[in-house]
Amino acid sequence: MDDKKNKKKTLTISTNFSKKIDISSLGKGSKKSFSISKKKPFRPSKNNPNLNLGNPSNKQNFFKKNLNRKFIEQQATKAFIKKDEKPQNKGKIKLKSSIDRRNLKLTVSRALNVEEIEIKQRSLASVKRARLKEKKSLPIEEKKEFKKVVRDVKIPEQISIQELSNRMAERSSDIIKFLLNMKVLATINHIIDKDTAEYIVKEFGHKPIIEEVPKFEVNKNIKQNAVSAKKRAPVVTIMGHVDHGKTSLLDALRDTNIVSGEFGGITQHIGAYQVKANNKDLITFIDTPGHAAFTEMRARGSKVTDIVVLVVAADDGIKPQTVEAIQHAKAAKVPIIVAINKCDLPNKNISKIKNDLMQYELIAEDLSGETLFVEVSATKKDNLEKLKESILLQSEILDLKASYDGPASGVVLESKIDKGKGPVSTILISNGQLKKGDHFVCGNTWGKVRAMINHESKTIHEALPSMPVEILGMNDSAFAGAEFFVTENEEKAKEIIEFKKSEQGSSNKLIVKDKKTLFENENNKEVLNIIIKSDVQGSSEALKTAINKIKHEEVKSKIILSDIGMINETDVSLAKASKALLIGFNVKPNREAKKLAEEQKVDVKYFNIIYEALEYVEKGLSGLLEPDVKEIINGSAEIQKVFNVSKAGKIAGSKVLSGEIKNKTKARLIRDGVVVYNGEISSIYREKNQVKDVKSGLECGIALKDFIDFKEKDIIESYSSEKIERKI
Repeated sequence: MDDKKNKKKTLTISTNFSKKIDISSLGKGSKKSFSISKKKPFRPSKNNPNLNLGNPSNKQNFFKKNLNRKFIEQQATKAFIKKDEKPQNKGKIKLKSSIDRRNLKLTVSRALNVEEIEIKQRSLASVKRARLKEKKSLPIEEKKEFKKVVRDVKIPEQISIQELSNRMAERSSDIIKFLLNMKVLATINHIIDKDTAEYIVKEFGHKPIIEEVPKFEVNKNIKQNAVSAKKRAPVVTIMGHVDHGKTSLLDALRDTNIVSGEFGGITQHIGAYQVKANNKDLITFIDTPGHAAFTEMRARGSKVTDIVVLVVAADDGIKPQTVEAIQHAKAAKVPIIVAINKCDLPNKNISKIKNDLMQYELIAEDLSGETLFVEVSATKKDNLEKLKESILLQSEILDLKASYDGPASGVVLESKIDKGKGPVSTILISNGQLKKGDHFVCGNTWGKVRAMINHESKTIHEALPSMPVEILGMNDSAFAGAEFFVTENEEKAKEIIEFKKSEQGSSNKLIVKDKKTLFENENNKEVLNIIIKSDVQGSSEALKTAINKIKHEEVKSKIILSDIGMINETDVSLAKASKALLIGFNVKPNREAKKLAEEQKVDVKYFNIIYEALEYVEKGLSGLLEPDVKEIINGSAEIQKVFNVSKAGKIAGSKVLSGEIKNKTKARLIRDGVVVYNGEISSIYREKNQVKDVKSGLECGIALKDFIDFKEKDIIESYSSEKIERKI
């Protein structure tokens, strides 16, 4: 307590004071300040026992030692400064560099120590407060102003909201709010077009820059010069009606037996082969299916061909697929050579075929026409060389040439997924030279040629124009009919694929509030979901097209998946979730999928012939149809009298007019031509005994279920219903 009382206090001198103070030392020189301590008992410390502040000389020495402290000087001189004079550097305090600020904390022991009192300076907190006050006192002009950075934002054809926010350096939430004010619902993953993006960029104060769209143009028909253009083999497509002998004719030309390997004896995919004529000239043949379901295959074959060989059976004549093949050939503007097959049969009628073809503008040379007709026999191998000569003659007229140098281009004839090789596509080279290791773009996929296999199943290292080859190395399976071309490198191929995908757009479209839903069932039809897995792309395409052609007013089919390759677990799970028919066309499920199908009780159907698969789909659609109900009248009875029976209630005493009345069958009561009751016969009595039926001409008592309002002359009819299944 004594230490607290003896604590030295520093006072600021004001203008009004009562005590006399010696200021003789302050009148000279610079402004000075000093401190005054009240007279209180003070005990000398052990460190400095000789210190006695009661002595005036010692007190003056003490004041002089403290005159060098700047803070005390400023406080003490306030009373002596004139009113119009103001201290400079207000709020700025300079501390001695030699003094550690951390050691300036005032404690009791330091307060009693005179040496520390002498060096006591302003605290760190006080300095910070002074600096903060000085900062606030600065004029507004001196304060920093943050200006918004205007950026040049590049805008492509389509851009996501997330990417746009990154390019503008703006928050994506602000962009979404802006779109919401425009009554557009969107997320950061949605895609917007360039016009919308440009408007948003301008509204946010940035400068939009429209990116130039790169153009990737691939010329299918390369302009040839006299040096690079050379004669090429003609591409011939064999077309015609089913079972007219197209594949058999090709087998005869190649000395093979492809027909024996076809399911049902019909071709269900496109095949490409090369045949040598007597003069060693090559001819490329493309075999197409004749079934009605393979319309798109035939159309695709006619587009890539130079000459069409129309096969017509001599004993069958012109059929629907024959006419369709003629239409495809004329649409492609390619010449037609008619091959009348099966000329060895006794019931042939060649003249009738020639006359029938005249209505399709196919006039034979012997009838003053320009169309070449060749009578052949695939089984006897008659006139096959004549057919080859006719093809070569037609190709000379066409003057077919192609470039054998430069990057290759072509078209996909067929595509499949091999279990060991992966995606495999049959390519028909139209121009250039395809080599092993070339990077290419094929439809919406890309790849690198890992291996090439010709029609003889031999590995080759280069492919020339008019040559069909199977290539391995695709990133994904390509669609049949897709364009194929070689690129400079892998980066170029990827760039082209990305560009194609951006052109096709994204599935994430902006959702406008006023837009109607797209998931409403059309006319409330019953829908049969179908999943198709096939061996090749062409078969899958043909099966899909054929199923979509099945039309009905009450039911419809919906193909939720159509792909190539083996049936896997994903397909089974999808079929289970969507309650869909799972059809495997020339494919089987793997071990895991087969096990899962058994556990989930998913019925998987396998087919090798397309019309069998179509019959199965039609049967499934027929099962969705409401069956027809056929009503059969068993008999009728007229009420003669009404009886009250204690246990049974009211009984209608009736006479059977026709047929027979059966117990526990459906019945209706007719009164004056109006049906009053429609229900069931609960019991039939005959001479107080219950019976099962009563025949015509006999009398009986009839009790109806939940009905007692009988009247005389009412007619009771007994009938039964029979459901008849409907078929598409």
